[in-house]
Amino acid sequence: MDFAFTEEQEAVIQASAAVFGGAVDPERVASVERSEERVDRDLWSALAGADLLGLAVPRSFGGAGQGLTELCLVLAAQGACVAPVPLWATLVLGALPVARFAPAEVAGRWLPGVASGNVMLSAALSGTVESIAGRPPVQAEPAGGGGWHLTGLEPAVPQAHLADRLVVPAATPSGGVVIALVDPAGDGVVLERAETTNREIHPHVHLSGAPVAPGDMVVGDPESGGDALGWMLDAAWTGLSAIALGVCTSAVRQTAAYLNEREQFGRPLSTFQGAMLRAADAAIDVEAMRVTLWHAAWRIDAGLPSAEAVAVAKWQASERGQRVVHAAQHLHGGVGADVTYPIHRYFLWGKQIELVLGGPSRHLARLGALIASRTAAEGDPSAQLVPVAGLEEGNQ
Repeated sequence: MDFAFTEEQEAVIQASAAVFGGAVDPERVASVERSEERVDRDLWSALAGADLLGLAVPRSFGGAGQGLTELCLVLAAQGACVAPVPLWATLVLGALPVARFAPAEVAGRWLPGVASGNVMLSAALSGTVESIAGRPPVQAEPAGGGGWHLTGLEPAVPQAHLADRLVVPAATPSGGVVIALVDPAGDGVVLERAETTNREIHPHVHLSGAPVAPGDMVVGDPESGGDALGWMLDAAWTGLSAIALGVCTSAVRQTAAYLNEREQFGRPLSTFQGAMLRAADAAIDVEAMRVTLWHAAWRIDAGLPSAEAVAVAKWQASERGQRVVHAAQHLHGGVGADVTYPIHRYFLWGKQIELVLGGPSRHLARLGALIASRTAAEGDPSAQLVPVAGLEEGNQ
């Protein structure tokens, strides 16, 4: 299958490289990590100025009208320099579902601000993924007039402390799902600060009867909310896989440069068989991550069934990704254990992505259940349906 990029996508790659390459270095990232917000607002403004924040925003709302594939190109560039900006949270978790599912008046209120860099968004998905039943932990009670009151705890919502609105799925008494825009500074909402492995802030969001007006609903129909939530999860997992690809690609390149420069016994480390084989395995892992990522993104953008491809991509990003960053750190020897040395930050990002929205075992089990379910549906009497929490989350 040919995943060669189009001219427009090549332009996205070049623009992303120009912005990140011109603005991000280890000292700047370290400085941002010491700040209260943990976000590089100057870089965020530069991304807006390069029209990268509006890539997937519809043209009618001031964007470029592109898809998830184009967003993944930017996310991979972010991962390559581990830039501390809420791209995944705002563009994939927030803007994509608002653009795809929200009424025009709701989308028109928020998406132009996303494209201009004035609005940040996020979404609460961790609780659904971790739920045994694959259901949102937040409960929605009807408030009359089409509104709702939301109650529950959503753990580790990416950069919720920065967001103007949070996209929150909630279970209804009828067994359906609604998806609402919640003001993190509004009534009935409390943010509990929490720091992640890669030093980002992902607050726990406590909801106590938080009111949601009809005009803040992304999906107000409980019958269709489950399908929308499944699409959101597939997009979120794919976006994470893109960041992991950027992290691991850069980690391997930095490691190769180090092995070529560093000498032992009068020879570059890259000439030692053990180092060569470990680095080669890491490079192979990266290529497996690359092809499965673009396959998943392509299927989502093409409107094709994507659950299996997404499960494969996230498993590769989690399993192979953590293997790559471990190899990169180990091949740097003693300096790799220095938490102030740049390669250690790639290790932290790789470990963080490994477990966000489910680790490799969860996605492998989910993939097995999807395959068994599909095989049974195709009429194979020997196929066994294996129930796995969250199976219904993906597009079938």
